[in-house]
Amino acid sequence: MLSRTADHLYWMSRYIERAESLARLIDTHYRMSLLPHASATLARSLRSTLSALHVEAAYHERHAQIAPRAVFEFLSLDREHGASIVNCLRAARENARAVRGSLTSELWETLNSTWLEARSTASHGATQADIGQFIEWVKERSHLTRGVTIGTMLRDEAFHFTRIGTFLERADNTARMLLAREEDLRPGADAGSVPDPYEWSVLLRALSAFEVYRRVHRGVITPINVAHMLILRDDMPRSLLRCCKEVYQNLKSVANEQSAETERHAGEMHAMLHFTTIEDLIELGLPRFLAQFAGRINRLAERISSDFLVAPAQG
Repeated sequence: MLSRTADHLYWMSRYIERAESLARLIDTHYRMSLLPHASATLARSLRSTLSALHVEAAYHERHAQIAPRAVFEFLSLDREHGASIVNCLRAARENARAVRGSLTSELWETLNSTWLEARSTASHGATQADIGQFIEWVKERSHLTRGVTIGTMLRDEAFHFTRIGTFLERADNTARMLLAREEDLRPGADAGSVPDPYEWSVLLRALSAFEVYRRVHRGVITPINVAHMLILRDDMPRSLLRCCKEVYQNLKSVANEQSAETERHAGEMHAMLHFTTIEDLIELGLPRFLAQFAGRINRLAERISSDFLVAPAQG
């Protein structure tokens, strides 16, 4: 496969996954804003999210204070903010347009119609009542895109590059969200329960893990239990272990003469997560481990770009 084609497919799927992750974050914060609890808790949680996304400085260039409505619109419909949901959907569509011949007609039509609807919504703005509807729509369109991809594409190199992009982006987002709560993950911070459960329920809902957590752990929410589930459970779709496993397996399917070292790095990350224990990570320090993992996943993405994609890579 031509590196330019692989590049477009890889980034198409990364941008779709990024848009869904943002929608999930906004959804949980939006639900929190409707509850009768202290506004300081919500503001602190929103600030942690902006920091985890590395957009806090960009937000403060436009807004003086952390306000729920301003944050929601900044992350979702702000066409001047390059990392907003609407711009992620635009970038996904543009990458798809460049490689229409490698996509099924159903997948192209799904991505194209998603962008057209998002552009229309952004051009008309959003009222407070529209935020919830918009983010639900984004999640539905992401699910539809993923379903059409799996249900219609040939299991060839094009398919594998879309999966590599999806799971690299997902691993990066999961690690960032855990790092945003690093204070609760430091040694001695877990005293059996979380003083304010709202912030950890936000994280669980953002990663589609709240109901799963309740099924696996019937007691109170604790940072260590959350970390174990989102880092080391192979059956958790958004866990670091699962994402690394998917990246490694799909990399093996597109291996070329220069990618052996990249494949080794991916396999090493998967094996490390597969054979380690939560006790090992606690001994190392969970914040330290997550910071190291975030660095390693970014270096793996750089190696994939070097081996398979065009330079300079998008981001």
